[in-house]
Amino acid sequence: MTERLGIGPDECLRRNPKLVYGRMTGWGQDGPLSQTAGHDATYLALTGALHAIGRADGPPVLPINLVGDYGGGGAFLVIGVLAAYINAQTTGRGQVVDAAILDGTLALSAPLHGMLAAGLWKDERGTNLLDSGRPWYDVYGTSDGKHVVIGPLEPQFFDEFAEQIGTSTTSKTRNDEASWPALRKEWSEAFAAQSRDHWQQTFEGTDACVAPILGLNEAPDHPHMRARDSFIEVDGVRQPAPAPRFSETPASVRSGPVPAGANTRAILSRFGFNDNEVDAMLQAKAAYQHTEE
Repeated sequence: MTERLGIGPDECLRRNPKLVYGRMTGWGQDGPLSQTAGHDATYLALTGALHAIGRADGPPVLPINLVGDYGGGGAFLVIGVLAAYINAQTTGRGQVVDAAILDGTLALSAPLHGMLAAGLWKDERGTNLLDSGRPWYDVYGTSDGKHVVIGPLEPQFFDEFAEQIGTSTTSKTRNDEASWPALRKEWSEAFAAQSRDHWQQTFEGTDACVAPILGLNEAPDHPHMRARDSFIEVDGVRQPAPAPRFSETPASVRSGPVPAGANTRAILSRFGFNDNEVDAMLQAKAAYQHTEE
């Protein structure tokens, strides 16, 4: 849209050589797929990340759009723009930041590729340390149809978990792969015998690395969230607070978002367009303006 208005990177950098121009796309600015449509799931599919998410006996599982759109896309765009801005302050030269969701997701999966090359990771879903391949890093159902997640990877954490759950397996004997099916069955039956809240009370405050899996509507009311003011309310909508937190420059949300197109005329005016030019762009639908019904 901005380039249709004549304010693409070439025009902007001519007017301000120190400008940082951020572009976030799915496939990137070049390559055979650059002009084709896609979504989070399709970008993840080509990177191999989607293949790695899921259980050994099932298909890949879509991780909402947190991995690609927000993790590999938005977060990398912000990192890139900030890095380019710092460089512009010292060199006087701005640049275009090409933040492709594809590239960012690949960067996030770099540790997996490293472990794969070292023989420490299998390219088989649900067979590794962090993908439900171990009984002690997995999800278990409770008697009320809810779930808990366990992750006592370190020996000392595992031994505390074992003591709380009442299993005879220790951190020294847990690596006997032949015993894992029986171990999963034992723990599945134990967790299924009690409610999620029971297990939350049992493990909370310990180093056993066990947590209740909360719904989106439940998370804001957890005591830890309340103590940290992890959720705020803006215009009557409860939502996560800004992150990360800064000791010297604390962040805040001053107001909710304005409707799309509400500030179109004012923004175009700041770029030097007169009223007649703005009217012409709106008439040609080169710009969008919000109108109240």
